[in-house]
Amino acid sequence: MTPSLVHHLRVTPEDVLGNQDRGRVFLIPGSPARARRIADRLEDLRTCPSPRLHDVHLGVWRDGARTVDVGTVSTGMGCPSLGIIVTELIQVGVRRFLRVGSAGSLQGDRVPPGSLVIATAAVRDEGTSDACLPREVPAVAHPDWVEALVATAREQGLAERTFAGLVHSKDSFFGREMGHGPLGDVHRRYMAALAAAGVLATEMEASHLFVLAAIHGPDVRPVGTPSCAPDVVQAGALLAVIGDEVGFVPDAHAARAEEDAVSVALEAAWRLLAREEGRTP
Repeated sequence: MTPSLVHHLRVTPEDVLGNQDRGRVFLIPGSPARARRIADRLEDLRTCPSPRLHDVHLGVWRDGARTVDVGTVSTGMGCPSLGIIVTELIQVGVRRFLRVGSAGSLQGDRVPPGSLVIATAAVRDEGTSDACLPREVPAVAHPDWVEALVATAREQGLAERTFAGLVHSKDSFFGREMGHGPLGDVHRRYMAALAAAGVLATEMEASHLFVLAAIHGPDVRPVGTPSCAPDVVQAGALLAVIGDEVGFVPDAHAARAEEDAVSVALEAAWRLLAREEGRTP
């Protein structure tokens, strides 16, 4: 596929250039409002409007002498929508993606609402990624993103309420997670099994993002090589926990967790690039 097949976004290969020859880092929330809040943190901002309302915001994150060329766009809800947005961005040259999303806790009081979850891998309980890879292939986050996110959470004093581990990606919020309908007992047993296995949180997009990275730009290199090849697609996910088995937290509490996630995401993007360039964050 070529950039000429980009249909849902109004973005070009020139738009995603930046960070010297490494390209822009894209933060991809599901929510358009969260994409705009990320954009509000950027300088030199410009927006590429989309007829499908997936507007791409481009700018520079700056913290003193530290800068990162950033893009952000909403992927919408669920893996089918994310698959369109991320694939079109890959077609125009984006190679670094971080989902900045929200999730519900599967661990009760141990991972309470207000926590942050760094996904190391995702349960593929969705059908979209089956079109890309056999079910036996796991959906795994890029380790460089995990490392950068963990280091940033510690640096920002958020280590005590930040967790790293497995997350669950699903197609159906009301059916699978909330147990609505005649299969409710089946879904509740399934979710309980995930919780018993230590899965931290449930969400709707990370697994397909990780699979797309694997099929479009797998990272095969010795552990002693510090920098990815230009064609490697690095994908990670950072989730603000805004609910649990009881329901959603009040908007003010959710907003705080989401703002913390955005702060960690932006600095982690800088750390990711600094590591590749041989600079010590």
